[in-house]
Amino acid sequence: MNRVAVTVAAGLACVLIAQGLGPATSATRPRVGDVQRALDEVAEVAGVVGVIGEAYHDGKRVGRGSAGSRLIDGAGGAIPSDARYRAWSQTKRMTATVLLQLVEEGRLDVDDTLGAVLPSTSERDLVERAGEITVRQLLHHRSGIPDYTGPGTTDLRPFDDLTTRHTWTDLAKISRGRARTSEPGEQYAYANINYILLGAVIERLTGDTLAAQFDRRLFRPLGMARTYLPVRPDEGIRGPHGHGYLPQPGGVARDVDRINPTSLWAAGGVISTARDLTTFYRALAQGRLLPAHLRDLVEYPDGRQSVCGGTVGLSTGSGPGGNTVSFTSADGRLQFAVGATTSTRDQPALRPALFRAAEAVLCPGR
Repeated sequence: MNRVAVTVAAGLACVLIAQGLGPATSATRPRVGDVQRALDEVAEVAGVVGVIGEAYHDGKRVGRGSAGSRLIDGAGGAIPSDARYRAWSQTKRMTATVLLQLVEEGRLDVDDTLGAVLPSTSERDLVERAGEITVRQLLHHRSGIPDYTGPGTTDLRPFDDLTTRHTWTDLAKISRGRARTSEPGEQYAYANINYILLGAVIERLTGDTLAAQFDRRLFRPLGMARTYLPVRPDEGIRGPHGHGYLPQPGGVARDVDRINPTSLWAAGGVISTARDLTTFYRALAQGRLLPAHLRDLVEYPDGRQSVCGGTVGLSTGSGPGGNTVSFTSADGRLQFAVGATTSTRDQPALRPALFRAAEAVLCPGR
């Protein structure tokens, strides 16, 4: 058993009494491990500045925690567990959901080509082979379109520019100048550009902004009052929150809290909270946003490990100075959302630590 599981299991009886959870029955809340203990372990991973998380059952918070600090080197005090943080690529699940709602409404089909649903990609030669690439391939990262960002988080362009509002065509032009990764439909190759293009499809078909569609279809109906998609290049995270950092030449840690959100947009721009993200995933899992045959298309293969023996699904996101994961049981009733800020370019030990924390919280003693 790993150290997190040992720690949580050893103190589980005291935790359950303190939290008033008691033994699980069909009519009561399930056993939930100590969120604070689990996050304390995550905060010990090298490069973690701060980490927050909250656990929910049927939409009610059953645990929360905050470890590390708001700023680097222990400065700034603790991050509130309900603070906002960048959802990063968890935004893609929201973009996919709205797009598939349009499919349900008959506005497009998942096997339509990109050139058909977004004609300017072909007419202006913005995307190579746009007439062959399908919406389904974009959803599942099988388009073969090269990404507009560099490998990992080493290249901050176009994140650095806080004055220019990057449009989808700007990002497509950057991508167009790079070599294709594969033939359309041939293999899985994760790329933000796929979802930037899907965001553009949503705007074209609705005649509305993606931010407005998120508000109308997701945020307002679900009561996600603290979630938003930034639309200005200098728009940051509202309220107290954790800051992420990247090391620079000479070992100086650069605060990357301020990045241009329009460079992420439909692929990673949403800012949210643990409560709001669990609200979204609960509604998705319980069929309140999409019918089952379309809900299955929101998922794409990415090789992430299973949690609690495969009974809990997850959605992850990462970017310069940050890493997030949301865990949801198959029935949508039990959830755990975590946001971490970091100070290193690579955190190979962080994701495993977050998964261990989830198992300690969602299936203690396993």
